[in-house]
Amino acid sequence: MGRYTGAVCRLCRRQGEKLFLKGTRCQTEKCGVAKRAFPPGQHGKGKRQKLSNYGVQLKEKQKVKRIYGVMEKQFRKYFKIASKTKGVTGKVLLQLLERRLDNVIFRMGLGTSRAQARQIVRHNMVAVNSRRVNIPSFLIDKDDLVEIKTKDKAKVKIKDNLELSKDRTVPSWLEFSAVDMKAKVSRLPEKGDIQQQIQEQLIVELYSK
Repeated sequence: MGRYTGAVCRLCRRQGEKLFLKGTRCQTEKCGVAKRAFPPGQHGKGKRQKLSNYGVQLKEKQKVKRIYGVMEKQFRKYFKIASKTKGVTGKVLLQLLERRLDNVIFRMGLGTSRAQARQIVRHNMVAVNSRRVNIPSFLIDKDDLVEIKTKDKAKVKIKDNLELSKDRTVPSWLEFSAVDMKAKVSRLPEKGDIQQQIQEQLIVELYSK
């Protein structure tokens, strides 16, 4: 199955909470969840069926996949790496997702959403340690320097994104300079740095069956 290309507000409504897939639009009255706080579809307003334990675990996995824009095959790969890495599997999994280059660009405020940040990376506008990288899944490491390297015309749009994202706090693991549009990775991200509530243990339980 290819990447989902439909209305992303349906994903938030299906999840029952804001996943901020549309960036700043999700903070306005135009937000789909705010306007229609029920699942999409013909029977969306009907009585919600109680989920089984498996259903709860699956829903949490789908939530994290949608937040980071990752497909199932890649998500399973991250879980496999996390399960073989020293430390708590669930927390290592979230750290891997946070270390993605498209997520770093989003965290810097250079993209109003992760989808837009992914586009910035793919358009070859980002350099890591002075080398251009156009792979959104590229994993940054401690002491890496991430910066925007593109023509001035393209930088204007990214500066507009910075203005739109000014109310979003840059996490403490990034030493960010808005003027230079660059950031140094001072440490690896931790679960406490993630703004959204994620129950990663449910995902571990799901994949451990």
